[in-house]
Amino acid sequence: MTENVVELSIIAPAFNEVENVTPLVERVRNVFVPLGIVFECIIVDDASTDGTREKLLELARQYRWLRVISLKTNSGQTAAMDAGFRHARGRIWGTVDADMQNDPGEIPRLMAMLSPEIDMVNGWRQKRSDNVLRLIQTKIANGIRNWLSGEDIKDSACSLKVYKRECLADLTLYKGMHRFFPTLVKMRGFKVIEVPVSHHPRAHGVTKYKFGSRVIRAFVDLLAVRWMKKRRLTYVAADLTAASAEYR
Repeated sequence: MTENVVELSIIAPAFNEVENVTPLVERVRNVFVPLGIVFECIIVDDASTDGTREKLLELARQYRWLRVISLKTNSGQTAAMDAGFRHARGRIWGTVDADMQNDPGEIPRLMAMLSPEIDMVNGWRQKRSDNVLRLIQTKIANGIRNWLSGEDIKDSACSLKVYKRECLADLTLYKGMHRFFPTLVKMRGFKVIEVPVSHHPRAHGVTKYKFGSRVIRAFVDLLAVRWMKKRRLTYVAADLTAASAEYR
């Protein structure tokens, strides 16, 4: 696999998902190998303590298209995503969580929606396989997020997304910004659409989502994004001397 021919980079952050990474990698193999495209799967281990890193290295010995990136200390989902982006070689990036609640098999369908007019496809978990409390929390969080950010994104936090590389390349990220990728991409002038995707119950392991303090952090992050939107530079400039330069 050479660097300049990779069509797709599949990027998944993983923290203590030792029971899920094998099903994830096998699903990727079953979907993408038959397509005949050159792809890579980058799984970023966020300093797991349950053997996830060792299992990933074992799988990487079987599949040359699997790349394992390891964070030295547990740094959070945004950092893991950023590390994956910085190592990705593909023209298109597709992201999923490693817990298999997202189906990487949907990435080809989302890829097909990219066009000269569409730069990013955001997954919308229209029918979520979560408990009632989590569904209520998510609905409230999405409502507040859209109200403060001036957006109409139904599911900004869904990890199943597909991007043209240029949407996020060289973008400086901060903690918690993975929740706001559709907004950040639109702020860069790219076109984003949102489409329903499947969502599955977690088969192994435990969720890393904790409501309490994380909600407070997410609210602070949201205020930062709101500030960025209101304070971003928007102007049109023209070089008035360019037309006469050829006569000098």
